Amino acid sequence: MTLLRSGSATDVGRVRQVNQDCVLETGSLFAVADGMGGHAGGEVASRTAIDALARAFQPPAEGLPPAGLLIEAVETANQAVWEQAQADSDLWGMGTTLTTLALVEEEGREELAVANVGDSRAYLLSGGDFTQLTADHSLVEEMVRSGELSAAQAAHHPKRHIITRVIGVEPTVDVDAWLLRPVTGDRILLCSDGLVDEVSDEDIASVLAEVEDPGQAARDLVTLAREHGGRDNITVIVVDVVAGAEGGGAGTTSAAVGPAGPPTSADPGGGSIGPPPSQAANPAAASGGTGVALATATRTPVTSRVQVPSASPTQPRPLRPPQAPPRSSRPVTLRVVGFLVLLAAVIAAVVGAVAWYATGSYYVGLAGRRVAIYQGRPGGFLWFQPHVVDRTSLTTGEVLPSRRPDLRAGMQEPSLAAARRYVANLRQEAASLPQFHPSRTHHKASTTTTSGRS
Repeated sequence: MTLLRSGSATDVGRVRQVNQDCVLETGSLFAVADGMGGHAGGEVASRTAIDALARAFQPPAEGLPPAGLLIEAVETANQAVWEQAQADSDLWGMGTTLTTLALVEEEGREELAVANVGDSRAYLLSGGDFTQLTADHSLVEEMVRSGELSAAQAAHHPKRHIITRVIGVEPTVDVDAWLLRPVTGDRILLCSDGLVDEVSDEDIASVLAEVEDPGQAARDLVTLAREHGGRDNITVIVVDVVAGAEGGGAGTTSAAVGPAGPPTSADPGGGSIGPPPSQAANPAAASGGTGVALATATRTPVTSRVQVPSASPTQPRPLRPPQAPPRSSRPVTLRVVGFLVLLAAVIAAVVGAVAWYATGSYYVGLAGRRVAIYQGRPGGFLWFQPHVVDRTSLTTGEVLPSRRPDLRAGMQEPSLAAARRYVANLRQEAASLPQFHPSRTHHKASTTTTSGRS
């Protein structure tokens, strides 16, 4: 029978005012959630996810729950956060990471199942090797996996905190899950990014290898993260396999199984951190090194659960293959539909404004030798061209010479009625000047010519 012992610590850090992390620690289920969202959204998201996970992952009356139940519980947590955000406009957009470890039964064997969404991590210390079990669902980590960035570049990339998969932002979520053989002496670490952003893997492994008590190891890691800056909330769970499959490896020898109880809330004041032991300030000082080797787990996505035991009992095996990159197609939500409707309304308003500006005025111009009234703007605007609405009988010969340049350029008027008044004024203006009357001048000239012939 597998026996586990655990300890946890959480702290607000040295910069943030509120601890949006939440931790779950029972005898067989452990989880870390790192919330995000404006106002109280992050706190609500992480707490809602942890509570829903604990309710959904209920063991049967006898034996252990199946491994698949952990995935279903994470999906239930996602749905709970999503529904709460939809019910309260102040919480729209809230979300949380969720990384969890559970003791389960798979094909008649006791196993440890690890599941994660987001960039909170799970690590394994086994036989001197320190391995990251989970893959971050972040933009930078996906760029590293695709070869666009190196690990060194990713550590300082300005977009390293952009998460590509989160609990509660969509009604459904992809969950990565792995099976792990519980080997006596193994130690599993669950933590939020407030630890790994401040403390190197080497220093984390040193503390885990040197500090026997899991609770003290968790507190020492949190203290170390605070000393290195503490720019984010910090949450750590250390889980020891006290009894399990034989495999050998440095670890605890106590047979205590601890603690089994309700989810532990994040401590807003950071009061869970006690004074660090002397080795926490310099983990490797006492022995000059721990002999811990850092290892990178290599995983090959498969389409079904692995049935054949792996060569190494501690090598993680896919329970559900990781989804990287994330799905390109997602369900269309009410929020997406609302955004598209709003975008269409904005585009329609812009097009309408342009059309009104281009066609909402008139001008008096020339259509050949005739004075005409046009709707639109002289020369056109964008794809809107002016068109004739009234071709008058007035010709350029009947208009004062001083008015002809305005007609060639287009004399703008605010309305069709104003344009017609302008044409009438042109007629009256020419008629009111005796020295300029085209028809009368032509008649006198004809008369004079006839008299001369007589």
